[in-house]
Amino acid sequence: KDVLAKAKTGTGKTVAFLLPSIEIVSKLPPVDRDVKRPPIHVLVICPTRELAIQAASEAKKLLKYHPSIGVQVVIGGTRLALEQKNLQANPCQILVATPGRLRDHLENTAGFATKLMGVKVLVLDEADRLLAMGFRKDIERIIAAVPKQRQTLLFSATVPEEVHQICHIALRRDHEFINTVQEGTEDTHSLVRQVHMVAPLDMQFSLLYVLLKEHIGDDVDYKVLVFCTTAMVTKLVADVLRELNLNVREIHSRKSQSYRTRVSDEFRKSKGLILVTSDVSARGVDYPDVTLVLQVGMPSDREQYIHRLGRTGRKGKEGQGILLLAPWEEKFLSCVKDLPITKAPLPSLDPETKKKVSLVECALGILFLILA
Repeated sequence: KDVLAKAKTGTGKTVAFLLPSIEIVSKLPPVDRDVKRPPIHVLVICPTRELAIQAASEAKKLLKYHPSIGVQVVIGGTRLALEQKNLQANPCQILVATPGRLRDHLENTAGFATKLMGVKVLVLDEADRLLAMGFRKDIERIIAAVPKQRQTLLFSATVPEEVHQICHIALRRDHEFINTVQEGTEDTHSLVRQVHMVAPLDMQFSLLYVLLKEHIGDDVDYKVLVFCTTAMVTKLVADVLRELNLNVREIHSRKSQSYRTRVSDEFRKSKGLILVTSDVSARGVDYPDVTLVLQVGMPSDREQYIHRLGRTGRKGKEGQGILLLAPWEEKFLSCVKDLPITKAPLPSLDPETKKKVSLVECALGILFLILA
């Protein structure tokens, strides 16, 4: 049966759709090597490159004892010609893709549409986010390109009206609705200790430095995500923290996909590291054992705040979240007033710290107006 599954972030959705998909592929008769365009049997659509790479990586782990089943990923930010070559040369029964790049292949890769006619399982992961990012037309095009006789698995953290509309197109009428968000169960974010602080912009780098130093002092295995509002601010914050001799990496849209993948993998495997990031890491990406999520600036909405926070406190573990706002951003708190966020006093800034941070700010030529 087709399935619409409502599930919170951090609850193992990826394995939930990969295991049955792999089982279906493993039971299919092997494809003759002489077949010119061997079919793709499982198509997984993810909203971001990072999520697609992560899903493909999980699939490869699960296929350790099924070497004949191939997994490939097609995403924006990489050369289309290289992906075309890989699809031609290597087995690909399971394909993980972002919507835009999949459409590129449909329109520009010879024989690709034929390969999709073998799809037995279509997975739409993070469906609400796919739609929020403007991929509706791409999704409709993809649904039209795969056989009607297939199983469709649609996963979504929320089920607004737009998701219901896609369900009418993608799922059979007798599909199963599975709601894993039961009344009375704790949300992922309820396991996270949350505080907010309000401070003028000219204090924020000093405060950020002090908050990070305190956390590092409390936990030798610290693993911190610092979320910023834009790619430019992300780079600026990373530059400042790096000059202050903190162990920092950065991910944002101005970095190449190969760089982002490398840094993401490093952070996933590391301890004692701070990752400064834009919202490319906000949802679904699984970084184990994140000890602190620090959000600098006002999130665009309540959902963004929750999804950022969801990078810590995953799989039943405790976590900590700090929201650092400028005075004019304090209005955001009304959007999350029902969440357990308490106001925290600003940590004291000693003259030596102020001077140290000020010297870095001057060296980098920082103008606080660009943070607004």
